[in-house]
Amino acid sequence: MGINAIVIDDNKELLTCFVELLQFSNINVIATGRNGKEAAELYQKHRPDILFMDIHMPEYDGFYGLKNIKECDPNAVVVLVSGSIDIDEKLEEYGATAILPKPFDMNKIKELVNKLCIH
Repeated sequence: MGINAIVIDDNKELLTCFVELLQFSNINVIATGRNGKEAAELYQKHRPDILFMDIHMPEYDGFYGLKNIKECDPNAVVVLVSGSIDIDEKLEEYGATAILPKPFDMNKIKELVNKLCIH
């Protein structure tokens, strides 16, 4: 049946690129959003196998989305995407499943999806 994913990023070009990379790897992108609030709403509506979310977004950032997703589903698989490496403390505090560094590496994405979603 495949793996269903949601991708959240405020940068339209990066969002499109990331979605294409996932689709190229046969991952079904069932929804996209532009901020942490949309991430929480889309997660509750679709319940994907995995959600990829940028951390730094205006208005509602990735930590806002992560916190709200984890409140409704503590077992949610949420991967935060960031160019910054100084977020380990918040990663633990909010319960993110993993961090995916920018720039994207398709092999790392595949490895992460396989590790987190294929049992």
